[in-house]
Amino acid sequence: MIRTVLLVDDDRAVRQALGQTLELADLQPILAGSYIEAKDHISDKFQGVIVSDVSMPGKDGFALLDYAQKIDAELPVILLSGQGDIPMAVRSVGKGAFDFLEKPCAPSDLIAVVEKALRSRALVLENRLLRKQLQSSDAAARMIYGTSAVSEDLRNRVRVVSRTSAEVLITGEPGSSIPKIAEIIHMLSATAARPFQRLAAGSVTPASLAQAFETAEGGSIFLNEVGGLSPSSQFALLDLMESDHPARVLAGTCQDLAAEAQAGRFLHDLFYKLDAMRLRIPPLRERPEDIGVLFRTYVAQACEQAALPEPVISEATIARLMARDWPGNARSVMNEAMRFAMGLTEDETEPSTGLAEQLARVERSLLEEALRRAGGNATLAAQALQVPRKTFYDKLTRHGLRPELFRS
Repeated sequence: MIRTVLLVDDDRAVRQALGQTLELADLQPILAGSYIEAKDHISDKFQGVIVSDVSMPGKDGFALLDYAQKIDAELPVILLSGQGDIPMAVRSVGKGAFDFLEKPCAPSDLIAVVEKALRSRALVLENRLLRKQLQSSDAAARMIYGTSAVSEDLRNRVRVVSRTSAEVLITGEPGSSIPKIAEIIHMLSATAARPFQRLAAGSVTPASLAQAFETAEGGSIFLNEVGGLSPSSQFALLDLMESDHPARVLAGTCQDLAAEAQAGRFLHDLFYKLDAMRLRIPPLRERPEDIGVLFRTYVAQACEQAALPEPVISEATIARLMARDWPGNARSVMNEAMRFAMGLTEDETEPSTGLAEQLARVERSLLEEALRRAGGNATLAAQALQVPRKTFYDKLTRHGLRPELFRS
């Protein structure tokens, strides 16, 4: 919740007294003694509210109100004055001030108005974020490719963790786009307007970690392959996370981090801290029907970047791709798509396996996914694939698949 209040008053004693009143109410005052000093704190990224004296040497509170409104027309500014007559109050509200208070004012009156302004500010910022997401569409929908139920489940889980402020441990096989998922989480979060710091964990030091937390300014820090942190950096990261620093940590790994902690190669406390929320990226073998979507998308992107005409992608090409193993996951599909767009792929008229074998491998993948999604319930899996139960069992026998092996 927003708690920042820019307090502007040229009288040092009054400024400190009002600042203490705000602190006692668990607010976070920023004290400034003049228009010049105050304006340095006001930008389009300022998320708090302003409380300013009207009468100040040089440019006064009305000038500060005008400046603030030029930066952000919806930024609440509360004006204070010891000359609290009705005409000044009317002028303040008429010029767009959020409210007007006469000095000296009771602490309870000041806090009540400030809290009201902060609630208004929070609502404005929340609405702006929602509008921004609607205008750019949902980042999860735009950037996580695939039409399978597995992909839709991944998009939904990304949205869920994005709404929290907890640390996230993102796991997946090599090439499964862990950094991309981390960026999407940040883009969908409440701090999307703040920096996204991406670091290779194996090269960071305690000093660079501390610098990253400062640079993040309350945004997100993504540590790629977090298992590569040195022991000293692990302790430093844990200390930073347990401090009051607002930066959110997103950690990615292809390793079994729990096993690394159990073996003493990763700090137990740090593992449990990072594992507040876990997000697993499913490998392509769990969603083979997405391979065609990924391939077509990456071919289109490669052609656009290289200003090349898009080649025709036949169904036979997609079938051959679906029949292949993709240990490198999305990264391998992207590389294949780039080669295809450049005309650098091998002659596809002579595939290494026959059509029957390729189709059999695709069918097996679909059967496995259906069983996995149904938790080993063959009846539900058959219904999902829209095939008769007997036909489904015949296919399981043909491929040597047993439903009980897919039960959790």
